[in-house]
Amino acid sequence: MKKILYILPIFILAFVGTTTAQNELTHYLKTAAENNTGLKVKFNEYMAALEIVPQVGTLPDPTVAFGYFIPRTGAGSQQAEISASQMFPWFGTLSKRKNTVEALAKAKYKVFEESKSMLFYDVKSTYYNLYFIHKAIDITLENISILNSLKDVANIKVESGLASAVDVYRVQMEINDLENQLAQLKNNVQELTVEFNTFLNVESSSNIHIAERLMSQTLLNKHEVLDSILKNNNTLGAFNYELEGLQHRQKLASKEGLPQLDLGFGYTFIDKGGSATPNSGRDVIMFPKIGITIPLYQNKYKSKVQEVVYLHEAKMNEKANTENTIRILFENIWSDYQDAIRRSLLYERQTELAEKTLSILESEYATNNVNFEELLRMERKLLKYALEIQKATVDKEASVAFMEYLQGQ
Repeated sequence: MKKILYILPIFILAFVGTTTAQNELTHYLKTAAENNTGLKVKFNEYMAALEIVPQVGTLPDPTVAFGYFIPRTGAGSQQAEISASQMFPWFGTLSKRKNTVEALAKAKYKVFEESKSMLFYDVKSTYYNLYFIHKAIDITLENISILNSLKDVANIKVESGLASAVDVYRVQMEINDLENQLAQLKNNVQELTVEFNTFLNVESSSNIHIAERLMSQTLLNKHEVLDSILKNNNTLGAFNYELEGLQHRQKLASKEGLPQLDLGFGYTFIDKGGSATPNSGRDVIMFPKIGITIPLYQNKYKSKVQEVVYLHEAKMNEKANTENTIRILFENIWSDYQDAIRRSLLYERQTELAEKTLSILESEYATNNVNFEELLRMERKLLKYALEIQKATVDKEASVAFMEYLQGQ
């Protein structure tokens, strides 16, 4: 148990350093681990659980008693008595109590680790959403600029009598729609900024530095990831320690049904009283003073043992149910991960084709008055594909982040 306590101060650096290659995100993860109030709650609950160990791993307090005899008559009568005794549980009882509490403290540590992993996933997913919105703003601004250039071309053609003013109106409508989307994106940045800084427990208006691009994740092996999840998941780890604690508790219940030894001494003060009787007036020491607690009502202790048996069975079933839930979550997130990869490849191909098509349409519109509506439609497609590529990238990173959460990272 002491090992956990000793390594705790370095847990933040040890696992944040391998979370991601992006320096900005790594910095924010460290800040969240150090500052988040919810995480501090779980940590303090774990530390409180550690403090129970010395409480149950020591002997009960000794008993000291003093008595004064009233009235005292006759020669050599008892004047006062003092005694002290110490209760000793059956062999191994204290160690089982300690083992039980230590296992529960380890389970608390896993709960703390689970909270930390969830916090890190929240930070990552919010960061990725901010990344996407910033990219969407850049893409939208670029498209507005392109449409403004196209509007200038349409105005020239209208002034030359080569096109209808309808073309200008159409472009302006597209620009108005994009400007409305741009305003909404900026509002979303404000909302996510507050949420992100709340996870870090810093000023809600603190500036957030977003990377220019996300580091591409290596393609994962499904079976290896699932095996890692089932081995390292914090919730399942907490169940293992709780089951270990119940095993110790069952043995403890059995030992509580065994006798306890009470060992002590007594000292009696004798009033000398002037008697001539030999040894009259000498104090009396009684050592050792031995007592024993006899557990006569064994049904009580048998019920304690059976209670733990049922609790152990219930916890086993609860763990199995949680494992099944985790398997389902993994299958869903793995599907999202694969879908994000597929969409990324698809929209990259679609963008390449759309750019070629748009180039042809722009040439045709510059030389004659045809295909203007198709030109606008293709601009919309390019905007959509650019956003979808970024969305697929973010969805892939978010899927990986959730799998890392399930792995206890």
